[in-house]
Amino acid sequence: MHHLIISEANLYKKRKCFETVKSVFEKAGVRYDLHVTDTKQSVRDITAKLTSADGNSIIVLGGDGTLHDVINSFVNFGGNCLGLIPFGTGNDFAESAHIPFDVKKAAELIVNNEPKFVDFIEFDSGLRSLNAFGMGIDVDVVERAYSGKNLKRSKYLRALIVSLIKFKSHDFTIRYNGREEKHFGLIAAVGNGRQFGGGIKLFPDAAVDDGYLDLFMVDFISKPKMIGAFIKLMRGKINKVKQVTAVKVKEVEFIPDSENYRFQADGEIYGNIPVKAKIVEKKLKFYTV
Repeated sequence: MHHLIISEANLYKKRKCFETVKSVFEKAGVRYDLHVTDTKQSVRDITAKLTSADGNSIIVLGGDGTLHDVINSFVNFGGNCLGLIPFGTGNDFAESAHIPFDVKKAAELIVNNEPKFVDFIEFDSGLRSLNAFGMGIDVDVVERAYSGKNLKRSKYLRALIVSLIKFKSHDFTIRYNGREEKHFGLIAAVGNGRQFGGGIKLFPDAAVDDGYLDLFMVDFISKPKMIGAFIKLMRGKINKVKQVTAVKVKEVEFIPDSENYRFQADGEIYGNIPVKAKIVEKKLKFYTV
């Protein structure tokens, strides 16, 4: 049974898109139930209830934030699967998983295909992340992007530009692949997907089913050299910047320089929980190409 999860806001704002999805499911003779949510907690409650049984496909009509709530309340991975029809602003995981942004094509992908295994990130605390997490300037970008009323994808790019001008480097320690390194820089982030913030390609070599996390670190860059680094970032060539370290890992731990720290996971802000994570393979079934 397919269960479509959509927020009240998206049902109202994207009614035509929703009607297109309904049409695809009904023409294919696919049974579905609709669940309209009004809070993040309602998304989690519905997902937990549905995935406590077997045989359900949870289909998110939303973006990375709703996916984050769903994956963090998924109970029984063996008997259920997950799908996405991009209704969000950034839709970063959709891009990485090759899910069409066209809602009709995304719905057809679900009704005409079987789900495949994709990876996800799991922290020692139990927190899960489907797309990416990090500490540093990415947190600043997320907070700036959501502080205004702009609902367009371009809000992330504008926030990034402001953050690059104002954000100051800080100390952090990283443990990975049997190593411990101390850095002074802009960001330490990990990707399962290729990008975050509506198209900022921090992890150009990542794949959602390769069994690895892509660790990305940027040490201090002077303001005069920031423009060149920004251009390479937007071209998906950030790994060519001298101050960048990019490596594939199975597990990673971030050790912040203070007790009062924040990190983002799929665009959601967290703080004061251990930032130690690993890749989880062959567990989550997802409708993708």
